[in-house]
Amino acid sequence: MITARLPGADLIDAGLADLTAGSVTIESLLVSIAAPGLRDAGLVVDHPIADAEVQLYALLSARDGAAAHSHYNALLRRVTSFRRAAQCAR
Repeated sequence: MITARLPGADLIDAGLADLTAGSVTIESLLVSIAAPGLRDAGLVVDHPIADAEVQLYALLSARDGAAAHSHYNALLRRVTSFRRAAQCAR
């Protein structure tokens, strides 16, 4: 899979696996948020989680407290970096 050599591939690969397994994780929520862009990059994203943005922030708030906002933004930047690299690799 081309994803292994792209920045943020660890998040995307884990998120896709978690979605397939039906697990709600930080990674599966990130993939759900990014599903349209990931599809544009050629990845198959089946059954993204609804309200993923809200659920992701809630998970991060529970885990990280006041740092949730910066972690949320950092994770979204990593996913965006992956998506852009994947589109260039096509």
